[in-house]
Amino acid sequence: MSLAEHLVELRKRIVISVIAILVAAVFGFWASDWVFVALQQPILDVAERTGRQAALNFETVAGAFDLRLQIALTLAVVVAAPIWLYQIWAFLTPGLLRNERRYVVGFLGSAIPLFLAGCVAGWLVMPHIVELMIGFAPADSISNLGARYYYDFILKLLLATGIAFVLPVFLVLLNFAGVLSAAAILRGWRIAILAIVLFTAIATPAADVVSMFLLAIPMVVLYFLAAGIAWLNDRRRAKRQQSILDEALPT
Repeated sequence: MSLAEHLVELRKRIVISVIAILVAAVFGFWASDWVFVALQQPILDVAERTGRQAALNFETVAGAFDLRLQIALTLAVVVAAPIWLYQIWAFLTPGLLRNERRYVVGFLGSAIPLFLAGCVAGWLVMPHIVELMIGFAPADSISNLGARYYYDFILKLLLATGIAFVLPVFLVLLNFAGVLSAAAILRGWRIAILAIVLFTAIATPAADVVSMFLLAIPMVVLYFLAAGIAWLNDRRRAKRQQSILDEALPT
């Protein structure tokens, strides 16, 4: 494909993804009330457990409506994940052979659960982060948290952990596409672990070591699991190439 054809293909994949997200946003707006209550719960739990006064604060008249729209779009990204993940796969691997297209099932079957698992992991550590952050306020103070800022904080945490859990799948994807070998993945394990620790330190407060390790450990396991799958694929590919050479050589 020429550069222009690649750009047309990219536009097509982006348009399909955007349409899927907009359609899913209808469901997201309907479910936004439940999500809003769930987001508030950690603040209420901390206030009840510690005796501190804490609540969400809307600074503008349209603040609540804007927040519900943002929640709806976030849910839409999660609900439409099978579609936009497939569009990424379809754009990155147009050169796969016909018999290799079956890998799309494995890609979607692993990427989607991992993305959702990453979001769940972020959701599980989120109450600990909220409690830790509110805990720095003086005992006699009132924590009026800006609703938009609070939601942006939670959103970045959930999406960051969701995407981070999917990254090992892209390592396997690049390996199956012949771009990255298992040896190259394993050679970079020190850098990968350092990057994971830095990422989890940024995604969670530096003082909350437990939350940081709760995110870092599964990410490290997924990285080495991706390296193992890539190694098996390289071994299978090498055997296939050797068998082709053996058949081509004269007896």
